[in-house]
Amino acid sequence: MNISFDDFKKLDIRIGKILSAEKIEGTDKLLKLEVDFSDFKRQIVSGIAEFYKQEQLIGKQFPFVVNLEPRIIRGVESQGMLLTIAAGEKIVLLKPQKKVKEGSMVG
Repeated sequence: MNISFDDFKKLDIRIGKILSAEKIEGTDKLLKLEVDFSDFKRQIVSGIAEFYKQEQLIGKQFPFVVNLEPRIIRGVESQGMLLTIAAGEKIVLLKPQKKVKEGSMVG
């Protein structure tokens, strides 16, 4: 399905730095991330716990969609989405090639 360029422009994709990551109790896949976007912070739930340990994520920068409606996932509010690549059975994280300012827009 194609979308218009105007629809694509509605996405607010920004680089955030993960400040903390913790497993969500009762799940093997979900991590609760606290993410810094410079002007604001967000709590984001992501299904990457099977592939990445919390320690591998803290202090690293990744792209996030920050203007999704919040959702409750396993009793935890998620205020955005971490962008990843589905590579067969694995999840691969996208990241800037060099450090950029938190909150930088992707587009």
